[in-house]
Amino acid sequence: MKSALLLALFLPALVQAATLTLNLRDERGNPAEDTVVYLMSEKTPGMPLKQPQTQIDQINKTFVPLVSVVQRGTRIQFPNKDNIRHHVYSFSKAKKFEIKLYADLPAKPILFDQPGYVAMGCNIHDTMIAHLLVVETPYFAVADRSGRAVIGDVPPGNYSLIAWHYMRPDKDALVMPVKLGADTTLSASVRTRNGD
Repeated sequence: MKSALLLALFLPALVQAATLTLNLRDERGNPAEDTVVYLMSEKTPGMPLKQPQTQIDQINKTFVPLVSVVQRGTRIQFPNKDNIRHHVYSFSKAKKFEIKLYADLPAKPILFDQPGYVAMGCNIHDTMIAHLLVVETPYFAVADRSGRAVIGDVPPGNYSLIAWHYMRPDKDALVMPVKLGADTTLSASVRTRNGD
């Protein structure tokens, strides 16, 4: 009886959530890997954090992943998994920070409390670059090698779907209205190269 009551309470919430699956292609028809996609509505700014902390690793003198997206208010840890020291920094308007030469794990994670693009590097290894987009919504994903991105657990409703690519950091690659009532699959072409 108790489990039936719990199921009755949670079932409507489970039924109400939608999943948006996107198949993204660039202007040449190739998979648009590393494209950030997110959903915005009047209700999304100020929503509670889905994931209050995450990490961007440093492995073989490379940031992993190359491209990340987080909700505003997320803290990011930068574990150094190399056997050499790194000096992680950003001079970006959305977040200026510096983690001076360190090995293993920095003392504390960095809080990303402003929306926008954050380019990161290593002061010691010039080829180390990472891209982060801080957004005002918990509904986001990064496209994989095949150009596929999945945004789950989204309440039904009307949204703006926004796509962003680090090769065009100051311009959205795509903006389009989306109505979610159930699971939806969309294919879209996005601009991943600079130029108008």
